[in-house]
Amino acid sequence: MLDATPLTEGWNLRYDGRALPAAVPGCVHTDLLAAGVIPDPFLGRNETEVAWVGRREWVYETELPTASGSFGSSGHEQTDLVFEGLDTAAEIVLDGRLLGRVRNMHRSYRFDVTGMSGRLAVRFASAYTEAEAVRDRLGDRPNAYPEPFPFLRKMACSFGWDWGPTLVTAGIWRPVRLEHWSTARIARVRPLVTDEDGVGRVELAVDVERTRVEADLTLQARIGAVQVSAAIDGTIGTVRLEVPDAALWWPRGYGEQSLYDIELILAHDGTPLDVWRRRIGFRSVELDRSADEHGTGFTLVVNGTPLFARGVNWIPDDVFPSRITRERYRERLAQAAEAGVDLVRVWGGGLYESEDFYDACDELGLLVWQDFPFACAAYPEEQPLRGEVEAEARENVVRLMPHPSLVLWNGNNENLWGFRDWGWEERLAGESWGEGYYLGVLPRVVAELDPTRPYTAGSPWSGSWGHHPNDPAHGTHHSWDVWNRDDYADYRLHVPRFVAEFGWQAPPAYATLRRALPGEELAPDSPGMLHHQKADDGNGKLERGLARHFPFPEGDFDRWHYLMQVNQARAVAAGIEHWRSHWPVCAGTVVWQLNDCWPVTSWAAIDGDGRPKPLYHELRRVYADRLLTLRPRGGELVLAAVNQAGEDWSCSLRLRRMSVDGVVVGAVDVALTAAARTVADVRVPRELVPTGPKEFLVADADPDTDTDTDTDRLRALHFPVPDREVPYPRPEFDVTVAPGTVTVTARTLVRDLLLQADRLAPAARTDTGLVTLLPGERVTMGVRGWQAPDDRSGADAVRSALYCVEPTR
Repeated sequence: MLDATPLTEGWNLRYDGRALPAAVPGCVHTDLLAAGVIPDPFLGRNETEVAWVGRREWVYETELPTASGSFGSSGHEQTDLVFEGLDTAAEIVLDGRLLGRVRNMHRSYRFDVTGMSGRLAVRFASAYTEAEAVRDRLGDRPNAYPEPFPFLRKMACSFGWDWGPTLVTAGIWRPVRLEHWSTARIARVRPLVTDEDGVGRVELAVDVERTRVEADLTLQARIGAVQVSAAIDGTIGTVRLEVPDAALWWPRGYGEQSLYDIELILAHDGTPLDVWRRRIGFRSVELDRSADEHGTGFTLVVNGTPLFARGVNWIPDDVFPSRITRERYRERLAQAAEAGVDLVRVWGGGLYESEDFYDACDELGLLVWQDFPFACAAYPEEQPLRGEVEAEARENVVRLMPHPSLVLWNGNNENLWGFRDWGWEERLAGESWGEGYYLGVLPRVVAELDPTRPYTAGSPWSGSWGHHPNDPAHGTHHSWDVWNRDDYADYRLHVPRFVAEFGWQAPPAYATLRRALPGEELAPDSPGMLHHQKADDGNGKLERGLARHFPFPEGDFDRWHYLMQVNQARAVAAGIEHWRSHWPVCAGTVVWQLNDCWPVTSWAAIDGDGRPKPLYHELRRVYADRLLTLRPRGGELVLAAVNQAGEDWSCSLRLRRMSVDGVVVGAVDVALTAAARTVADVRVPRELVPTGPKEFLVADADPDTDTDTDTDRLRALHFPVPDREVPYPRPEFDVTVAPGTVTVTARTLVRDLLLQADRLAPAARTDTGLVTLLPGERVTMGVRGWQAPDDRSGADAVRSALYCVEPTR
């Protein structure tokens, strides 16, 4: 039987004549940090102090066990040295003998070391040196960032992004092991999983590697009680299994996440030689791109059910990916699921993630949209890059095929758009730029290896050059004009078919800033704050976006911090509420972005220390199965009741026209019925439409269950003017504290109340985001990670951590 021995111990990193202890998997930066050679690049402006690391060559060394691969000592005929991931350009040398050269972070590598032992060295060239050499040979290409990442198959955001640091890594970033085997081993398994009329079908296309050509080999596959055998013909074989009455795998909110264990054994004369085990799920997936009166659709259809995708974009959760554990993946993705997310787009400037990521998505019912790793640049199509691109695509398509959560392959991020709109076409003057990958190589690989899943050439992409790549009426659309130039109210001007990127920035949690910027007096333009703001004119866009709604709080950082987080949540909610109300014309929104890779002011809902921003809690509201939203439409005010649940929704609606002083000017009860997976519109009677800055409209739906908390009901608010024009009363409220909870009772209108729990203690978290209370209403917020004092000081501490909209001074 194949025997695998991890090679994780005994590694050293050579540094200025010294041998520093090295962690494998790991990278140079984390090893230097552990050894005290460099400061933490996430703190202050240390990023600039460690820039030299990415410009040097590095060598990792260990002793390969003497017994490795020797037939007499190991009992096997062959020993392979297997690297699951090397970052990025390296030579592998064993006892002075060159085993091979590699240049792709996204691939695995295998070397025959049978009978060999001695000093194993992995010599990494600087990624800059390698990329710049390829650039010099092939010629420069347009790029959204002044870094050479398109010339090397490496995680692009290692070279910095408008939310990430420039920390160009090197190292053995995924596990390494020795594999000892005899006669034959399983080299590749390509599972085609389908469901037809309740019968689950699995076809396993198997490639084997042999040491003995003449040996008769068999394959034995099993799913539960279903077991099938087949013979190997040379080095290939196929096994087909059928599972009667197979339970379907569904995305969260639509059904159960039924998973089946599958086992494949390679045997010789009844003796097992190797085994392959995975979990699979039976489901069908289609991408409906039908043309209609609105343009060209882009609707995911799972098990015959069209979906409105409630999505988030995913970036690598750490700029040093080797630090991301299975538990961390699970925590972050569980946060997404708890926020109502049902689709995660793995963005093209990052990685094909580890099995742990996709396992968690399988279990949580999160659909995965997987970009191939190309982003925001023109990519040469000549060698040595072309061969690497096809090799990595073939390996990763097959590696990820077992996961039912994976529903879409996407060729690139914004490169087709960039070619048309960002001046690339003229600058390239006929040079290659990646079109041959997105419209040639990648769809061919997916069609050949994984025909069960749809492929799209890029995001955004209208489906053909017959339409502008970012045409909102056709295919996927990225909505960035609003953040860059306009007011977030302008999201309501268009109804794209599928919004694959949009977002708004805000700073991270206060405790995250305090940890990342120790000793600094915080201000929007303090040195550390500016260093941890990577977007072009990011603070200027934040300020201009805020000024449309609130007076700018000069000299008050805490107020600035709160209002920026409010504005982020309001902006994203404005887009999602509008687009969800137009289902099925619009079939999905994918917020930029779920997570961060370090502490930074960014578009993320969860900051670089894992703390949810108010936006995260707002996603829980706007991505819930049922949503109320008030929208001007066709000269009227309309209440849209979005029902994405699988059951019809019937309830009583209470509409109240109110003054900011708490007086009910008018009210009416309306019966609401919204069928499952539909949107029902209710016209607001003209006499209830608020007029002028002193009035607003409240729409409440009866809660599904009895509750003693006012804010558990579904509610929509409509203020006809920006907050800066609303004559809010000075907020008055009472605070009571009990173990694990904080209750706030309003005596006036309290707009966008927020408990910043991390101001009570860095580890404290609350389960509630922004809440608007009418006079007499109360909210009880769960708080963990903070032990409230028994005396009045607990309530006083809470008051110091509570923020809300205040009257314009």
